[in-house]
Amino acid sequence: MLRTLVLKRTVALTRQHSHSVLLRRFSAAPEPAASADAETRKYAGYAALLLFCGAATYYSFPLPVDAKHKKAQIFRYAPLPEDLHTVSNWSGTHEVHTRNFFQPENVEQLERVVREANEKRARIRPVGSGLSPNGIGLSRVGMVNLALMDGILEVDKQSKTVRVQAGIRVQQLVDGLKDHGLTLQNFASIREQQIGGIIQVGAHGTGAKLPPIDEQVIAMKLVTPAKGTIEISKDKDPELFYLARCGLGGLGVVAEVTLQCVDRQELVEHTFVSSMKEIKRNHKKLLSDNKHVKYLYIPYTDTVVVVRCNPVSKWKGPPKFKPQYTKDEAIQHVRDLYRESLQKYGAGGSRGESAEEQKIDELSFTELRDKLIALDPLNKKHIISINQAEAEFWRKSEGYRVGWSDEILGFDCGGQQWVSETCFPAGKLANPSMKDLEYIEELKQLIENEEIPAPAPIEQRWTASSRSPLSPASSPSEDDIFSWVGIIMYLPTMDARQRKDITEEFFHYRHLTQATLWDRYSAFEHWAKIEVPKDKEELAALQARLRKRFPVDSYNKARKDLDPNRILSNNMLEKLFAQSNTI
Repeated sequence: MLRTLVLKRTVALTRQHSHSVLLRRFSAAPEPAASADAETRKYAGYAALLLFCGAATYYSFPLPVDAKHKKAQIFRYAPLPEDLHTVSNWSGTHEVHTRNFFQPENVEQLERVVREANEKRARIRPVGSGLSPNGIGLSRVGMVNLALMDGILEVDKQSKTVRVQAGIRVQQLVDGLKDHGLTLQNFASIREQQIGGIIQVGAHGTGAKLPPIDEQVIAMKLVTPAKGTIEISKDKDPELFYLARCGLGGLGVVAEVTLQCVDRQELVEHTFVSSMKEIKRNHKKLLSDNKHVKYLYIPYTDTVVVVRCNPVSKWKGPPKFKPQYTKDEAIQHVRDLYRESLQKYGAGGSRGESAEEQKIDELSFTELRDKLIALDPLNKKHIISINQAEAEFWRKSEGYRVGWSDEILGFDCGGQQWVSETCFPAGKLANPSMKDLEYIEELKQLIENEEIPAPAPIEQRWTASSRSPLSPASSPSEDDIFSWVGIIMYLPTMDARQRKDITEEFFHYRHLTQATLWDRYSAFEHWAKIEVPKDKEELAALQARLRKRFPVDSYNKARKDLDPNRILSNNMLEKLFAQSNTI
């Protein structure tokens, strides 16, 4: 802000100085012959002033040093103070600066941090690994992070339960359970989340018979501002327990979690390409017969990639299958497309790009996709060509692989990205409503009608219901199933202007899906992916929608009881669950 003010003052002073000079020049009555020269000088001065102001604004705009369009730096920003922490989410879409970032090493230190913050009425928002696309855990006032509280406290092999500190990452926990022959029931796409964070936002894996991850929680220890440290479970204060399992970090800092585990097992993953017609015919069987299943739709094509996973025992041993294509053969056409695109966009002639081209064969598919998109991210024709190449890549990648569940159920989501994911009811497991496929058909038609440069994939997964009232999949019926659909736009470079343009296009894309689909399908966004509108009317409409689906008053009452000064809140939480007596 200070640099911006300095820049504005510099430009203003320049403009004032030029104006005074011009006044002095024209104070005397000129000769007729000199009048034309004076007019020329006047407009030349205006032009020079305009160019200077434009150049000053352009070169001082806060863009990364490696932004492609930035050629020089006339003005430089002062360095940030040493005590200022910069915290951003993984996608780089949300970032805050704060002087208050606490990392306690044990429960006693955490209790002291919470107690002192409450006495000062100073916010310390709980934040995990920072993987939420919407930055739900960020606060520029202050944050508390449990990365140093990452231990496994107790494993009960007989009951198949584990008690852990909430800062432990999913991968750490899974690795620690291996020797005990245990693992988690389900996983999200990545493994870097802290346990305390992944349960608080209602994260999920896939499998119509498997609930979201918060359902694996059977007991919790919360450090609260008003009532100190409390332990809750389905037997001890069950109403608060179910509310706090997916509590968005607003009811207390999750210090410890007890999870229900399952026996560690090997899975067979089968990936194959289908079409919408075939999916409609086989959908019910795919949901009911497979422990884990997801669909990846490729916009502007009829390709549906099906990924299903089941225990090895169901296959009576690993399947015997010889792939038709090697990994190199499956990806070669994508490499060729990238080389052709480099030439087409004139990017292949520079020394840097030529050196990079030598490494093309070392890039994974998702890395190639990012680089292809970066060349022209909002050109629909270009995106369609990439999507077609992706469809062909999956066709050549059909086959099987065998591995432990924590190895198989992961998914390479690609690079930084904007994503919106909605959850909506899809009937019963024994009788799916088929609304999930209707949603996809309408979404794909919307993309084509509006000519949205939508990259692949549109990811569709399923879960059983959750008893946590704030879960997007909450339902009193255990037989209900829910579909989760994610749309995406990648942020393939650090070019600030390109990222801005992609961001605007993504929110246009998201707005169209919201206006066309959400209300009709009772779809609500994942808590880690919901974005708070800036427009007051849109915000009011969002708050009204949330009240229809979730127990907002009960949640706010619990917040008032446990955190009356709102020290665990942030601007996002206050806007989503607004009430008058906020901090």
